[in-house]
Amino acid sequence: MTPDPTDEVLRALAEPRRRAILELVAHSELAAGEIAAAFDVSRTAVSQHLTVLKEAGLLHERREATRRLYRARPEGLAGLRDLLDDLWGASLDTARRLVEADRAAGTGEAGRGAGPDEGVA
Repeated sequence: MTPDPTDEVLRALAEPRRRAILELVAHSELAAGEIAAAFDVSRTAVSQHLTVLKEAGLLHERREATRRLYRARPEGLAGLRDLLDDLWGASLDTARRLVEADRAAGTGEAGRGAGPDEGVA
């Protein structure tokens, strides 16, 4: 069974350092050494994080001589964006139905008014 790409993206983003790495390379391409210098962990640990991000489709790796350069792949987030759009859309639909049902039952805020004795101290 092939893993769901969105699940891989979510797993990759679950780790705070990986999110920080993506922020570093969101607007510019950086060498692996430059990325590693930004963290207080071993180069091996950063390399493992880069591998996870690359395998999840969130990073592009380019080789230039002996250097490896990384930049974010915004298109790698497309599946996650679609998932969030679907969830948000479903939540808005549910909220709309609840408001409409509330209005139909006459219990909405618009249908409520202060009675003759309410609001008097």
